[in-house]
Amino acid sequence: MNPASPTPPSRFALPLLLAGGAVAVAPFTSAAAGLLLGAFLGLTLGNPRTRETQVWTRRLLPLAVIGLGAQMNLIAVAKAGLHGLLITALSITLVLSLGLWLARRFKVDRDAGLLIAVGTAICGGSAIAAVAPVVRARANQVSVALATVFLLNAVALLVFPPVGHALGLSQDSFGLWAALAIHDTSSVVGAGLAYGPRALEVATTVKLARALWIVPVTLFIGYLDARRRRNEGDPADTADTPPVKKPWFIAGFLVMAGLVTWIPALHVPGHWVAFAAQRLLVLTLFLIGAALSRKALKDVGVRPLLQGLVLWVVICLAGLVLVRFGLLA
Repeated sequence: MNPASPTPPSRFALPLLLAGGAVAVAPFTSAAAGLLLGAFLGLTLGNPRTRETQVWTRRLLPLAVIGLGAQMNLIAVAKAGLHGLLITALSITLVLSLGLWLARRFKVDRDAGLLIAVGTAICGGSAIAAVAPVVRARANQVSVALATVFLLNAVALLVFPPVGHALGLSQDSFGLWAALAIHDTSSVVGAGLAYGPRALEVATTVKLARALWIVPVTLFIGYLDARRRRNEGDPADTADTPPVKKPWFIAGFLVMAGLVTWIPALHVPGHWVAFAAQRLLVLTLFLIGAALSRKALKDVGVRPLLQGLVLWVVICLAGLVLVRFGLLA
């Protein structure tokens, strides 16, 4: 019997797990769909390869993050980032602080609460993917954080454009609001595209500049987590606790972005690398979902969703007030 599941996996579980992995890498499968498909299989049929699934998740996540660097133009992103450097740093700090405070108030598991706060503060699934191995978050903690972020992303993608039109936001203001308040870059792009070409340009540039904060934030969190473990006395690893990882893949992310930015011949190959990394990330999310069990989901409860929802609503309202009255430009 699979120790992570209350009942033995179905005999159809392994073939369907392999088929689901093939679907996950298909171009038409979104990140949210990959995670939900994996979770559906894990929760209904069980996962006969839980240990192997978790091992491959830890191997593939850093590779996907490195490959995502190929979609960055460091020059354009740096210009946008320098323009609002202080505002960006302040907003990320405030969102992280509020998210961690809410996690304590709602009594959310420490690592799950941290991942939700990081995903909300920076760029959703990519930030969660970068931070998870550094704090050696368990599969169920990562799954819950990703599910919370993707659910709110889907809501934002549908709600933001009508709200922007109803309030008469300019395309520049809407693009800035979307970049600040929507988690994932893909959903930011979708909302900007629905609003207009200028909104798409502003939203994408600001969001990519914000995504670069994955690097210092991940390094800082890794440093704090390592210090905390030393002070508390690092307990012996359990069967489902991944080992601590140094965030070397962040350097790979920057190297990849730098190569594509400054070597013109790599621009086209860079698009293909970024595309492959996106598919790899979806496959990884599928594996994360497949490692989820009913027991783990029950243990986590609804509190992480409440944390993520309250945090997101506060950010949406605060960002809307700031752009509506021209306090951010």
